[in-house]
Amino acid sequence: MPDVTFVNSSGTASTVEVPDGETLMRAALKENIAGILGECGGACCCATCHVYLDDASISKVAPIRDMEEQMLGYVAAPRRDSSRLACQIIMAPTLEGLIVHLPPSQL
Repeated sequence: MPDVTFVNSSGTASTVEVPDGETLMRAALKENIAGILGECGGACCCATCHVYLDDASISKVAPIRDMEEQMLGYVAAPRRDSSRLACQIIMAPTLEGLIVHLPPSQL
């Protein structure tokens, strides 16, 4: 299982193991990572699982699809080039060591 590190807006990091095939959002919810709400349950229709990928992690993740691109227009925190929705990131061995930063707010 790949390790993922979640860094909250205060800089505190939590590293968790995530099973292959699990979305980053579901893993965060299971591990009680504060800052990921996932109100729509992963349907890509609420933008409450917004994360910022670490610079070293951007190239590891699959490109943004159209629906995610549209939903990123509704995020509460400022959108950045590294913005993604955690519900659209599906864990795989190639994502070992992924680092994501959480915005200060999802609402």
